[in-house]
Amino acid sequence: MNRSICYKAGILLMILLFFVSVSFAQPIQKPISLEEMVVTASRTKEEKKYLTSNVTIIDKQEIERSSARDLGELLAEKGIGHIHKYPGTLTSVGIRGFRTDTTGNDLQGHVLVLLDGRRAGTGNLAKILTKNIERIEIIRGPGSVQYGSAGIGGIINVITKRGKGKPKASLSGLFGSFGYEEGTAEFSGKKGKFDWSASVTVNKMDDYRSVDGKYHNSGYDKKQSISINAGYEFLPQNRISIIYHYFKVDHQGSPEYFTRNDLDDYTDKRNESVDFIYEGAIPDLNLISWRIRYFKGQDKDRWVSPAVSDPTGWDVWSPYNKQTTDQQGVQAQLTLDWKCISLVAGYDWVDYDVENAVWNPKQTSYKNPAYFLLSKLLLLNNRLILKGGFRFDEYTLEVEKGQGREEYDNHVSPTFGIAYLITDNIKLRLNYGEGFRMPSAQQMAADYVVWGVRTKGNPDLDPEKSETYEAGFDISYPCFDFSFTYFHTRFKDKIEGPFFSATLGYNTWENIGSAVIEGVEGSFSFDIASYLGWGFELKPYANFVHYTRYEDLTNDRDLYYVSDSYVSYGISFSGKYGIVANLNLSYTGEQTVQDWSRGIWPAPVVKKGGFTVADFTITKEVFRTKYGKFSLRGEIRNLFDKDYEYVKGYPMPERSFFIGLKFSL
Repeated sequence: MNRSICYKAGILLMILLFFVSVSFAQPIQKPISLEEMVVTASRTKEEKKYLTSNVTIIDKQEIERSSARDLGELLAEKGIGHIHKYPGTLTSVGIRGFRTDTTGNDLQGHVLVLLDGRRAGTGNLAKILTKNIERIEIIRGPGSVQYGSAGIGGIINVITKRGKGKPKASLSGLFGSFGYEEGTAEFSGKKGKFDWSASVTVNKMDDYRSVDGKYHNSGYDKKQSISINAGYEFLPQNRISIIYHYFKVDHQGSPEYFTRNDLDDYTDKRNESVDFIYEGAIPDLNLISWRIRYFKGQDKDRWVSPAVSDPTGWDVWSPYNKQTTDQQGVQAQLTLDWKCISLVAGYDWVDYDVENAVWNPKQTSYKNPAYFLLSKLLLLNNRLILKGGFRFDEYTLEVEKGQGREEYDNHVSPTFGIAYLITDNIKLRLNYGEGFRMPSAQQMAADYVVWGVRTKGNPDLDPEKSETYEAGFDISYPCFDFSFTYFHTRFKDKIEGPFFSATLGYNTWENIGSAVIEGVEGSFSFDIASYLGWGFELKPYANFVHYTRYEDLTNDRDLYYVSDSYVSYGISFSGKYGIVANLNLSYTGEQTVQDWSRGIWPAPVVKKGGFTVADFTITKEVFRTKYGKFSLRGEIRNLFDKDYEYVKGYPMPERSFFIGLKFSL
């Protein structure tokens, strides 16, 4: 059958199923969002109405309705900010003009990713799949007081599910365009004092087609993901738990730009970690609680170029490379919550050992103990909220593990905020926060010679620093939510290099960059059907970021790779008989970028056009048996067959279809 006819038939079938489902709906009960419990902003549970900063929550329902396979795709769909996505398994995200780093760990990034409240050890969001995730909490703006270095633009905390209720399990399969195959098994529940939640996913995909043609070497042989959260409550309000994350992709194609598409370069990637946690409180006395964690993990990337297929000559110079980052750490915190006063005091320690097979220096070490104190004061019958805190970080940075140089530095970060509840549904807020990123071991302590040129670290480097002021308000009712924030950030001491210093006679790094970023961001949702008492959910929504200024003060120009606007909008529906549907559109505005796809050095600066991508998903329970229920799921990604690319020269897939079946006990 003609492919265009199949596309049209698929679109009509799914949209018809969507509108037919409206007639079978029932009421949806939704709590006021200001009463939601969050953990990221204060490192302990508290209601959202007591926050003074802007926090975005992506809940389990939104994740399940999305067609996203990993965290990068989900944040792109939600319009959080700039997405830098390559074919395969490599994605970074930008928040307020700053980005995660995808080079193998999170130390060089300016947005920090957490797994269940601790550093994920990677800035590559494609390594975190969306299975077994309960919610995602995003601090927009500095989170360095809570979590340390790299939390300048924001903090993204991925929180896994915790088992509850009677034991249940499910098996699902998904098949679709480009030879996509996926199988998932999920288990969760609580039995006595023991609880568990786990998922295992395996998938594969062939090379995909863009609107302009087949993009060779863009598929992968096998991708695996395991997530486990299991715990035992040995005393009331005292729980020990283990959390395990595993991700691996084998033979992921690593194509060059579409204009010179190579056929054989590939990567293998893995990220694995385990956490041991004890959290407790004195039973029936909520005055004191505590949390202690030890975690250990490894992030590993392997790049292979088996033949000369790149006209730039990169394959000849580096046919093979591997980078391994070993990470371990400790978190310990004590919370005092007494009437109108709350204090959270704690100690963090992390240790990173990075080894690279090709680059010099090949081994670096990063040790970081830190102490923090966060406070909250409630006044005027809990209407006025005052929050503050500070953090002291120490760093020991070492190159070549005893054979090179070692440097020490420290940094103090403060934050302060105020909020006022005009009513239980309307809140005004102001917040000030500082963010920082410490220099890497290489930037401070390197000493090596390549091709006769010496490169030395600069022990006098200062941390990169930011100051952010923000003001906003939140309005929340059972069927309506609206949030708006204005922010202004000054960034200074950006580390640039290595470049040759005529004075010193060798390559080194210096603090020479600065920028100003300001803008507005907000979100809106309105459940029209519930408001009118129609007995089902029909909810339009929108999220937006608009930059009024994003200026590189050092070079007197706009920042590269930042659009003036990012908007996500759509409509969701849910009702009786297990029907759930969602239409989402995500807009990325025009950007100024460097066009490396032309093979010219230095890369010319060009304008990359904006684009809108639409995705549609629908799930329908088809029948039940005494053993369980069967649900059918359909997805259309890139609904309008848009020719688009997040990175210049790397086109994304054309319109694609997926269909799946899920059996739930």
